[in-house]
Amino acid sequence: MDKVLQGVRVIDFGRYIAGPFCAALLGDLGADVIRVERVDGGEDRFVVPVADDGAGGMYLQCNRNKRGMTLNPRKPEGREILRRLVANADVVVANLPPAALKAIGLDYDSLKSIKPDIILTTVTAFGSGGPWSDKVGFDGLAQAMSGNLHMSGEANMPTRAFVPYTDYGTAAFSALSTMAALLHRTKTGEGQVLEGALLKTALTFMDPTLIEQHHLQLDRTATINRSPLAGPADTFETRDGWVMCVVVGGPQFERWCRLTGGEAFLDDPRFKDDIGRGDHGKILSAHMTLWCANRTTDEVLSALEEAKLPAGPVYSPQQALDDAHVQQLGFLKQVSYAGTFAGAQGTSPVADYPVSLSATPGTIRNGAPQLGQHTDEILVELGYDTTDIQRMRDARVV
Repeated sequence: MDKVLQGVRVIDFGRYIAGPFCAALLGDLGADVIRVERVDGGEDRFVVPVADDGAGGMYLQCNRNKRGMTLNPRKPEGREILRRLVANADVVVANLPPAALKAIGLDYDSLKSIKPDIILTTVTAFGSGGPWSDKVGFDGLAQAMSGNLHMSGEANMPTRAFVPYTDYGTAAFSALSTMAALLHRTKTGEGQVLEGALLKTALTFMDPTLIEQHHLQLDRTATINRSPLAGPADTFETRDGWVMCVVVGGPQFERWCRLTGGEAFLDDPRFKDDIGRGDHGKILSAHMTLWCANRTTDEVLSALEEAKLPAGPVYSPQQALDDAHVQQLGFLKQVSYAGTFAGAQGTSPVADYPVSLSATPGTIRNGAPQLGQHTDEILVELGYDTTDIQRMRDARVV
């Protein structure tokens, strides 16, 4: 079966998550993605190393379905290789600051001079147009500036999300927008430049709370895991672990009251609707905590399931890997890597394309490349012979 992006070539100059994972999603859908990194390897390759050559878990996830080459585009021959890459590409992905893009010839005007219909997908930390436009930044800073840290953890202790959700969200938004740009080019023949931004993604995810603050001026503070919008919605300790239960809406609340012996709450005006139950959620959480304390996790979850109340276990990463439902989904694919691992496992559980498509599914076909694994192959495709390649290796152009 042909992939929906088969025949589309993407040159990936991304680093860390937002750019590389955007390109990986396009690769899942069939694009030929070429990852270009420094001769000694990009810094993102070595974050949380798990392989003997230093490749980390983030790298293995964000660079599947790619061919990898090394390049120094600041050298004259490197510039010529870059020109040939762009001339044969449809999309360039680069989450680098604007000044860095211009310095190595990846700004939109330079790319258009080589290929007029090129699509440039860029990602910045804070977006263009304000006093922070030229600042560098990472996921946590976008979380902080959006209000998320203020609303996470507990009051007076700003807490970031462990997962870099603004990076992954920006990657997804950028991949969607790149698909839109490809469709636009099919209709008009025109390329364009796209700019995703970590802060814009963070503000998007926080927008309902920002809208509420604008209108009601509630000045909410963090309540750890307890939701301010419904209740009981919190994490609760059992005899042998933790569970999360989220009760939303009147019918669920009534069933929860009858299950846990909290019928008195049904006649209490403080708990007449979700927002009231959120405002007074501390009381509901205290009742649920007592109810869970003498029951095992299985007993709690079984009773909540019978009452048709949303609940689930709080897992460690190992428990998530071991869960029967997670395993039967088949979503974490065991993906090989050309390098070796210190442990017994020769493959890595890499999350598949996250949306199921019945006719054009995204798939992981290959693991992430080792440093420069496909350099010679790609240079031959661009018209270089073995003598040229060896000479450029000696000069550290590649």
